[in-house]
Amino acid sequence: MPLRNSFEVESLKSVWVVVMRVFFQDVQVSTRNRVELVDISRDVEEVMKKSGISEGLCVVHATHSTVAIIVNEHEVGLMSDIVKKVQQEFPKGAKWLHDRVDDNADAHLASSFLGATRVLPVRNAGLVRGTWQNIFLLELDGPRTRRVTVEVMGE
Repeated sequence: MPLRNSFEVESLKSVWVVVMRVFFQDVQVSTRNRVELVDISRDVEEVMKKSGISEGLCVVHATHSTVAIIVNEHEVGLMSDIVKKVQQEFPKGAKWLHDRVDDNADAHLASSFLGATRVLPVRNAGLVRGTWQNIFLLELDGPRTRRVTVEVMGE
């Protein structure tokens, strides 16, 4: 088929074929308190290493509507501050409408605002994180056993 314009010629000159691999693994996390932070950095790093992927993205996703995934410093005072702030912003027993059904609206609301998924870059077969950045599961309705899906994709 003949090309119709110069744009099509330029497009054909810059075609790249990249084979992307995808690796999944679930990580189980057991929590002990109703609201708590659990550092899952090592678990995510282990999945990253198993993937064999050196450049790409790592998706960390909690498959629950009453947890969040956050990235921050693993410092005891800060971790307590985060839990305290979440409880202040989304207090249990604040007459949330969902509490008429399940008595955990505060956990659903906090998860909705904080998010159950984080995406981190992968470079040179490692996660790109700052010096003080750890990956946490923020339990909002525990204690429970939670599942976190880690998906690494790239080349």
